[in-house]
Amino acid sequence: MKLFFAAAAAVVSMIPTLVAAQAPTGGAHAQLKQLVDADSAEYVATSKKIWDFAEMGYLEQKSSALLQQDLKKAGFEILSGVAGEPTAFIASYGKGSPVIAILGEFDALPGLSQEAGSPRHTPLVAGAPGHGCGHNLLGSGAALAATALKQYMQANRIQGTLRYYGSPAEEGGSGKVFMVRAGLFNDVDVALTWHPADANVVPRGSTLAIVHAKFNFHGVAAHAAAAPERGRSALDGIMLMGNGIEFMREHVPSTTRVHYIITKGGEAPNVVPAFAQMEIMARSPDSVTLQDVWARIGKIAAGAAMMTETTQDVEILSADASIVPNDVLAKQAQLDLEEVGGFTYTESEKQFALQLQTTLPAGAAKSLDIAAKIMPPDASDLSGSTDVGDVSWQVPTMGMLGGASFVPGVAAHTWQATASTGMSIGQKGMLVAAKTLALLGADLYANPQLVSDAKAEFKRRLQSNVYKSMIPDNQTPPLDYRKSGGE
Repeated sequence: MKLFFAAAAAVVSMIPTLVAAQAPTGGAHAQLKQLVDADSAEYVATSKKIWDFAEMGYLEQKSSALLQQDLKKAGFEILSGVAGEPTAFIASYGKGSPVIAILGEFDALPGLSQEAGSPRHTPLVAGAPGHGCGHNLLGSGAALAATALKQYMQANRIQGTLRYYGSPAEEGGSGKVFMVRAGLFNDVDVALTWHPADANVVPRGSTLAIVHAKFNFHGVAAHAAAAPERGRSALDGIMLMGNGIEFMREHVPSTTRVHYIITKGGEAPNVVPAFAQMEIMARSPDSVTLQDVWARIGKIAAGAAMMTETTQDVEILSADASIVPNDVLAKQAQLDLEEVGGFTYTESEKQFALQLQTTLPAGAAKSLDIAAKIMPPDASDLSGSTDVGDVSWQVPTMGMLGGASFVPGVAAHTWQATASTGMSIGQKGMLVAAKTLALLGADLYANPQLVSDAKAEFKRRLQSNVYKSMIPDNQTPPLDYRKSGGE
């Protein structure tokens, strides 16, 4: 590890002092890319360790500690356990304006354990978590970008504040929502992040707003054969609720998504269930539409309880807003990504990728050359959800997709993604993202007009809309939401 820092120090020592307000030249960008390369081996190793840890939301003690350790050694001041989240932290460098935030995540997903670099479904531990969304790369790549940018700022006496936000539990825990509520973004001028994907692309669309909850139905237990008339089935209530949701689907916008599972259906078939539970997610591109759909789902639940003479209550687990896009930031990110460029596969990587693609659905596989290309900006909305959306309602935010960390055609939240994120293909994509974020950060520090333009667009897009999370104001972070199952 000392060798990596020595190499970085050597690169920093070669950088000439620049005037603080000077815009980054081609040479300055080249220096930033060299800084990323100098520390790349260390942060690649960090990404692999976090991949090995595979810790789920709010349980990322080892992953969070490792990133804090790396950033502290890089010269950042660390504030741990922020927003009531033990694994959340902020790493800070510098002072004054502008304040640029780089967001990092590091939580895994349940049930996606998989051997790295294996083109066949081979879980390391059956049913165990795995990094099927690439957050091991996301958190490490963002930290690498922050480290390179900090070294660049220090060597060139660039004024401003740089922060890395270590945000836990993106996968269903809404970690950033509670960081927003704690006021941790109040003085931030611009927030930057990235996410692994199967191509190098800067999205310019939005995401789906989401609410995630458990509906609990309470009935009366009875012997299902000897005295069924004494019972009131909580499971009947859940099933009627599900039927009601299915009938509702015809009468909501086609972009609305509702998906659910029955997580508790009773104890035995000969006992009328006294308790049953449904876990449900609802999504929509528009937060107002989502609130309307959610109110209707609440009425369906109440009606199901009335019909079965049971009672019901709801526990909201998480809720994420849709992303507020920012074309000013996206355009600059596109220029920086094009400057960084993609990467090529080695022969062994090609063999792995081609074999892995045989496990994908028909027509899903894409050309391996995609990793070497920079895709044109994508204005379409994304089909997923993220708590980055809540940050984007507070501050101008840019999130790029890629580098091309998944084998082309592989979707997130799959074992194929886990296989990609623990090996060299994912790591190469991470370096593309780290360089792009570092360059974009330098652009923002050097060009006050770019920051001002991003803020002006942010205000235009918000207009009179007011941010309001669907998570109750008095709710604290659900620190135990991943403790049952999948550990």
